[in-house]
Amino acid sequence: MTTSVEFGLDTFGDVTNDAALVPLPHAQVIRNVVDEAVLADQLGIDFIGLGEHHRADFAISTPETVLAAIAARTENIRLGSAVTVLSSDDPIRVFQRFATVDAVSNGRAEVILGRGSFTESFPLFGFDLRQYNELFEEKLDLFTELLKQEPVTWQGKLRPPLKSQSVYPPVEHGRLKTWIGVGGSPESVVRAAHYDLPLMLAIIGGDPKRFAPYVDLHQRAYQQFGREPKPIGVHSPGYVAETDAQAREELWPDYKVMRDRIGKERGWPPMGRDEFVSEAEHGSLYVGAPETVARKIAATVKALGAARFQLKYSAGPLPHDKLMKSIELYGSKVVPMVRDMLAA
Repeated sequence: MTTSVEFGLDTFGDVTNDAALVPLPHAQVIRNVVDEAVLADQLGIDFIGLGEHHRADFAISTPETVLAAIAARTENIRLGSAVTVLSSDDPIRVFQRFATVDAVSNGRAEVILGRGSFTESFPLFGFDLRQYNELFEEKLDLFTELLKQEPVTWQGKLRPPLKSQSVYPPVEHGRLKTWIGVGGSPESVVRAAHYDLPLMLAIIGGDPKRFAPYVDLHQRAYQQFGREPKPIGVHSPGYVAETDAQAREELWPDYKVMRDRIGKERGWPPMGRDEFVSEAEHGSLYVGAPETVARKIAATVKALGAARFQLKYSAGPLPHDKLMKSIELYGSKVVPMVRDMLAA
């Protein structure tokens, strides 16, 4: 097993509580996310991803702006989205914003493009949800043309055509690293292979090994296209504390708040403690002491052949100080343990 796996962290900028259990202002949450990323950089973590949302419980609506602030205070960590909702954005503006982050970070920008499991951005920006798939497919097609960094001649159905149009600023060195975020759609897996882009699997529940067929599909699609497969990454939630019991007790109430809030919107029943424990022990919730989390990550990486693992470390109102401790344990203990396990 290769030891060249990368390790990252993801957050949506979940609105957290202060010591009096009062939600912090969105502005303070954003400042805290910058501090969390600075700590991750100091610990040698490879990547930080910020999700895009347009709702009260998540503070980050423009990941690129926050990433630029992080770039100014960090040296090595790669900076990306998790994900950018391309369907309700303009591909040219997305490319320009990430090219700008790439410039201010001296080449550390990445973008993960997705359709988005939250749909608030569609009415907010005037897009028709009935065109959910068509919007993503057409905009992704244009975005991949922009990655070539040549004058663009392109035509679609949903926007005016482009003829020999140059886009600025260009990426200074090479090509902007671009992933496709996938939550479980075979069509999206094949689409990533079609456009020759790495695949980021959002595995937020159930046994991670159930995504093995998607990995196989990805490889088969590349074979049919006659190209070498691009890497596969995994994004999953988790939390690290000194012991398994401490991690579960600290995460459970805030994780339930987040899960039940989203579940109510989507028709899911409230989360019970048994379901939480089952996800921690057998599913895609990486919660526990450093060795427990490390063993679970190593097993997932081996089972799926992942080249990167990204831990979604924030969970509802879970306070900033606990997030900082979890990040510290992830970077200082979990990641080195996983590397050792993969090298064994």
